[in-house]
Amino acid sequence: MTEESFASSGAGAASCYPVQCSTLRKGGHVMIKGHPCKIVNLSSASPGKHGHAKIQLVGLDIFTGSRYEDSCPSKHTMSVPEVNKNEIHVLSVAHDGYISLLLENGEIRRDLKVPDNGLGKEIHDRIKQEEDIAVCILSACEQEAIIGVKKLHFDP
Repeated sequence: MTEESFASSGAGAASCYPVQCSTLRKGGHVMIKGHPCKIVNLSSASPGKHGHAKIQLVGLDIFTGSRYEDSCPSKHTMSVPEVNKNEIHVLSVAHDGYISLLLENGEIRRDLKVPDNGLGKEIHDRIKQEEDIAVCILSACEQEAIIGVKKLHFDP
């Protein structure tokens, strides 16, 4: 008896699902050229004499902001990434830029860096002021990024 072997796919393929191109909408997400993107423009070109309607897509990478374009026949499928947002309580920020987060199960996570932008400065400033804050973490295709911060309000 021979054992079956299966090839694995990379680039976060398991965290995507197929969707018919004609059902995509502006503001939604789609994979364009291997990048998880938010759709910022969507237009359709009418079919030619022997062709199918084509959908023109413009998207911004949800992590880098880079612009990507693609077109697809309306009846074909495209990959849509699983995009998740989580708010997690911040404990501290280390000198090397890694942030300590308190997870719901009580464990501490220390594998994310504070962004090198205005948001990162805001996080550092709020920690110095000893505010109780949470960060919003966006995750898709085995990538994560801190995209927001907010003050926590505890009910007495």
